[in-house]
Amino acid sequence: MKYVANKVVLIGTGAVGMGYAYALVNQGICDELVLTDINETKSRGEVVDLNHGAAWAPSPVSVSFGGYQECSDAAIVVIAAGAAQKPGQTRLELVDVNMHIFSDIVARVMDTGFDGIILVATNPVDILTYATWRFSGLPKEQVIGSGTILDTARLRFNLAQYFEVATQNVHALIIGEHGDSELPVWSSASVAGRSLPKRIAAHPQIAPDLDEIFVRTRDAAYGIIEAKGSTSYGIGMGLARITRAILGNQKVTLPVSALLEGEYGHEGVFIGVPASIGRRGVREVMQLDLEPEEQEKFDASVATLRAVQDPFWTTSA
Repeated sequence: MKYVANKVVLIGTGAVGMGYAYALVNQGICDELVLTDINETKSRGEVVDLNHGAAWAPSPVSVSFGGYQECSDAAIVVIAAGAAQKPGQTRLELVDVNMHIFSDIVARVMDTGFDGIILVATNPVDILTYATWRFSGLPKEQVIGSGTILDTARLRFNLAQYFEVATQNVHALIIGEHGDSELPVWSSASVAGRSLPKRIAAHPQIAPDLDEIFVRTRDAAYGIIEAKGSTSYGIGMGLARITRAILGNQKVTLPVSALLEGEYGHEGVFIGVPASIGRRGVREVMQLDLEPEEQEKFDASVATLRAVQDPFWTTSA
């Protein structure tokens, strides 16, 4: 890769993009952050506002506004641009308009000679991550979607509240589409060091509560969008966590949208799965031992994505 050490270019300075930018600066994750957006006036204002917090950041982060040429030597380009989800709208309903936007954005990024990692945040994130991979020609390892990192964080928070433990002591994953067909992997979950399936076996009455917790987790975005117009802080922090894993070569496993090549019995689709993340991007897709019911739900989630994704590429070919 040809890149400046810890330089990040953010394309799209709406609510999600700025939630991410604030998390980067507040946590001191990168050395250089460049914002770009068609609304240059707003973006330049965001730059000034972020820089005014520099005195209280844990380490210096140079924040500036720039054009696509800044991507040429960036380690990571994060795409948070595109049409946002409206109240009552599913993520998959955004595909047509955002596919065309991404075609232009990715072409402009790649025209700079960019050879870093592209991190996709825009919905429908799984389909747009696949599109980014196809549009860019980059190796699959260098294209990552935010996947189910936010859904997983929501699940961990909700479980922590239910069991009255610290969120950090909850280990549970949401996999599949970042959307209505996602699923929890209860079979491998644990709370405060104890297997969740064993908790259920000992206390069967909690099973319906867990079902309700999952529904609340899955549908959380709809309530947030209805209340404030968009989600921003949770996804911003999730994107920042992925960025930290990449720049720090942490080799940590996170639930992101990665390309399947036979894992879980599927191929040719980007979808939320646990993957080891390092400086080169996705190091390995981790194969969970799913229960038959979980595998069936995952298969259905893949089918949901392919029903939207495949016709576009068949028509475009």
